[in-house]
Amino acid sequence: MDFFSAYDQGFARVAAITVPVAIADPAANAERVIAEARRAHEEHVAVAVFPELGLSGYSIDDLFLQDTLLDGVRRAIDAIVSASVELLPVLVVGAPLARGNRVYNCAVVIHRGEVLGVAPKSYLPNYREFYERRWFAPGDDTHGEYIEVNDDEVPFGPDLVFRATDVEGLALHVEICEDMWVPIPPSSEAALAGATVLANLSGSPITVGRAEERRLLVRSASARCAAAYLYAAAGQGESTTDLSWDGQTMVYECGDLLAEGERFPASAVHTVADVDLDRLRQERLRQGSFDDNRRGAGETEFRIVEFDLEPPSGDIGLRRKVDRFPFVPDDPERLALDCYEAYNIQVSGLEQRIVAIGAPKAVIGVSGGLDSTHALIVAAKAMDRLGRPRSDIHAFTMPGFATGATTKSYATRLSNALGVTFEEIDIRPAAEQMLEDLGHPYADGEKVYDVTFENVQAGLRYDYLFRLANHRGGIVVGTGDLSELALGWCTYGVGDQMSHYTVNAGVPKTLVQHLIRWVISHGEFDEDTNQVLREILTQEITPELIPVEDGVKPQATEDSVGPYNLQDFTLFHVVRRGYRPSKIAFLAWHAWRDVATGEWPPGFPADTHVAYDLPTVKHWLEVFVRRFFANQFKRSALPNGPKVSAGGTMSPRGDWRMPSDASSAAWLAELERVPDTH
Repeated sequence: MDFFSAYDQGFARVAAITVPVAIADPAANAERVIAEARRAHEEHVAVAVFPELGLSGYSIDDLFLQDTLLDGVRRAIDAIVSASVELLPVLVVGAPLARGNRVYNCAVVIHRGEVLGVAPKSYLPNYREFYERRWFAPGDDTHGEYIEVNDDEVPFGPDLVFRATDVEGLALHVEICEDMWVPIPPSSEAALAGATVLANLSGSPITVGRAEERRLLVRSASARCAAAYLYAAAGQGESTTDLSWDGQTMVYECGDLLAEGERFPASAVHTVADVDLDRLRQERLRQGSFDDNRRGAGETEFRIVEFDLEPPSGDIGLRRKVDRFPFVPDDPERLALDCYEAYNIQVSGLEQRIVAIGAPKAVIGVSGGLDSTHALIVAAKAMDRLGRPRSDIHAFTMPGFATGATTKSYATRLSNALGVTFEEIDIRPAAEQMLEDLGHPYADGEKVYDVTFENVQAGLRYDYLFRLANHRGGIVVGTGDLSELALGWCTYGVGDQMSHYTVNAGVPKTLVQHLIRWVISHGEFDEDTNQVLREILTQEITPELIPVEDGVKPQATEDSVGPYNLQDFTLFHVVRRGYRPSKIAFLAWHAWRDVATGEWPPGFPADTHVAYDLPTVKHWLEVFVRRFFANQFKRSALPNGPKVSAGGTMSPRGDWRMPSDASSAAWLAELERVPDTH
């Protein structure tokens, strides 16, 4: 495998192309298609889709039945076939073709000097401005048939899937315009038969609102079919006698817009994107109902037409957006909606649990850090919604050997601003006694700050919380987040791994800060509370378990487990996508190698914008794999808590089930495919 090759990493580059058409001039149109095909070749495109009836023009009416036009189209196809011999892309061009006693509206699929097959339009519009049945025969009944194209018999019908033998997962199906508008499109059946890339050659004149209707249909088709969907509509040059044309082009993948071209263009438009074939395969593997639908619907027989793409090797870049933060949208409106939903999922989850138990108090440990801060404001809002006083929340700050004055003050000020019942319990005397009972070197004055030293403090805090909950008629509200659970950065048993109900277990670390910002900006609490929240957002993440010494950097979580920026990136692609470590490294390298490239979530402080080189990505990915496998036993015993993100959860009753004694060896071996330098 060439690590830097997009094709070797499971991507295929596709293009939806609109070209100014010369109506009723097939020779001129062939020249334009060839020119754009050569450009697509230079862009390393595997599949290039052109508009409906592009070799003749869509708007030529009765000229479709003229021999001169039909003969010219055949010669145009021959010219494109000849020109395609040395070109990479599979070219999908629209043409009227006579067969038997009828003319068909066709998509001709051409690759490296050969017509691979011809897909006729199945469903012909004959309403409002459309009049296609005057000229064309529907192709829905042509399964298993053939057509002669320039002295060659080639497969003909809507039942064709064109599969690359040398690009795993690249399987193309073609439909034409109206085929997408009907209740059961041919592409749906093709997807069930294994097609991953669905293409639509469209005429589709533009009227007000139709562009959005197309987006809706293409997006939904790509989402329902767990496929990529390429759409290219007719544009400049078509007759404006009664209609107009906008040349809309777009590429969607699993409901996500990868690329969209300029509308009403003055020249040719190439809308190019790299489709993630691994994602399509993984989505179908995970969604068992996808294949169940194939069985239930009665499988339509499709013919597989194989071809050798001969993709390029080496680094050709990556023509798609890779989010730095898969759990955090870049779009402000989308982020605001996600935060609204995530916050209310947490609040309503806790609210229901409190009601179900019988109105207990909420007992929570607060440190002044991000996670406990967010859990506390979730608990406060839950009590508000239940009509109960916030004093029914019992918040405890429990300073240990390394608790800083700043974080302790945040916990105190926030609790007072919210009006919860607040107390301080100094755990140091109990910790010192336990360390002495254990015979730990620290009890003899040695500066030994090992895992026992840390966990004595973490465990005592939750020991106190559980006994306080018993004593005061409450439940312990857990504060640990999704990222910590994935990395095992929590203390098992009587520690922050355990609670009666955990509100943050579905929230990754990189999202927590945005949830708090959303709470501030949407007036959930008063200004005194908001001011403390703003200050808390500026802190470095630290467990504050190891005493600070002069000249030594204070303990920082990310020094041990890695940057949450990278670890949340890996977490998403492991749990939601099931990707190999080498592919995750490839994506992370593209997402994080340049601070100036790509978008950052709104509100993300500019002074925290960072970049990571490939060796750094590889190093922390190895840390993730080792910790992820080694700490499954903690996740197998998780308390209840709501799933928040579609990216996944660690609950053994939800998204993630895994044996605690599974080996990471295969994943670590696969990671070795990542080079140490670039």
